Amino acid sequence: MFILKILPYFFLLSIATQSFAQTDESVHKHEKWDQLTKKYVTDDGFVNYKGFTKDSTKLNSYLKQLADNHPNEKWTSGQKKAYWINAYNAFTIQLIIRNYPVKSIKDLGGSVYRVNTSWDIKFIHLGDETYDLNNIEHNILRKDWDDARVHAVVNCASVSCPALRKGAFTGDKVEEQMDEQMKSFINDKTKNTIAEDKADVSSLFKWFSGDFKNNAPSVIAYINKYSKVKIKPGAEITYQDYDWSLNEAK
Repeated sequence: MFILKILPYFFLLSIATQSFAQTDESVHKHEKWDQLTKKYVTDDGFVNYKGFTKDSTKLNSYLKQLADNHPNEKWTSGQKKAYWINAYNAFTIQLIIRNYPVKSIKDLGGSVYRVNTSWDIKFIHLGDETYDLNNIEHNILRKDWDDARVHAVVNCASVSCPALRKGAFTGDKVEEQMDEQMKSFINDKTKNTIAEDKADVSSLFKWFSGDFKNNAPSVIAYINKYSKVKIKPGAEITYQDYDWSLNEAK
């Protein structure tokens, strides 16, 4: 009788363990993307596109992994966020190397934003859906998380973009990694020149000022969360011209 009573318990436990294992295995570890970026991205975030071109088979294999295993309701918010950030960056690399050599990502599309630019090319196939880069950035990352740090983690293959991260974003570390990226971007003197009484900052802070104000009382307040030099209230703020040249490692 004792054996009969405990069997259902162990049976259910076995099913639960198998279910957990399947769920755990279904979540991307992004190992191939981690290896590729550590090999072909410099310490200051510039990209060896020739290297990526030579290793395109590995890149395409990673993108196929993303396509075959799309986020679902069992994934945590962090796992989903890491997936979409890595997908944006990896498909941007694919777009560049498919058209390499190219002087600027902007040369690959038209001039009407959200209509025919490079970010509107529908070449990203994930699950049963087809996306463009704008879909991922604006309709998923910005919409679903309302997190201004998104602007420091997606890379637009241009000199003025926040640096492409060496290493993949992962679900268990994505919040810490996003903080690191924003801090690095804001304190990068090639992207933002900050003093107490005056700051000449990236145009991202003008284009997406609403996002930063949603996460802080003002753009200055947001910058001060991460900046080593704190900008005083009422300081003069100017915005740098955006350099859309390819962020290619020299």
